[in-house]
Amino acid sequence: MHPSDLATSYDTIAHQWLEPHLARNGIRQHEHALKFREGGGLALDVGCGCSGRFIDLLTNHGYQVEGLDVSAQMIALARTRHPDTAFHHADICTWQPNQKYDFITAWDSIWHVPLAHHEDVLKKLCAALAPSGLFIWTTGGLDAPEEKQDSSMGPPVHYSALGIPRTLQVITEAGCICRHLEYDQLPEKHLFIIAQKPS
Repeated sequence: MHPSDLATSYDTIAHQWLEPHLARNGIRQHEHALKFREGGGLALDVGCGCSGRFIDLLTNHGYQVEGLDVSAQMIALARTRHPDTAFHHADICTWQPNQKYDFITAWDSIWHVPLAHHEDVLKKLCAALAPSGLFIWTTGGLDAPEEKQDSSMGPPVHYSALGIPRTLQVITEAGCICRHLEYDQLPEKHLFIIAQKPS
């Protein structure tokens, strides 16, 4: 599934991410990640969606946050809620950062990247970290690479995962250290990882 097709799918369901019951999704995990470094600096929310819950959290911890999403509708809704935030309407597979970030989040987002691009995206985001910078993201808690497409949310959506062994190899090769790895929604294989660039 090409990222432009993913964007079309998410454009049709963007409003669903404004549901109140999603307001705390991932917040506990981000609060844990924030403990690994002193607050403040520049942050990037990859696959920011429209609610801005991580933008609010990071702003409250002294970060200046930028958002990035492949869905034009997600970006449009996000801008109405956070008009002073810089947003990038872009595909993370081709987008190139032009600065270093102290905190990067990619919550439930880069697992939509085609498997063939997954390693490059992880390495790109690790490379975009400033010294002591943190990177938190979600992936499938699998033992080996896998990709699939389903329509459980309505429109078709693509997922991929490198598997835990290769994921850890990639972040090590990219010069980062795994600080935390957790299955946080068992029995579902929803995994979040926190990595850090050495200072």
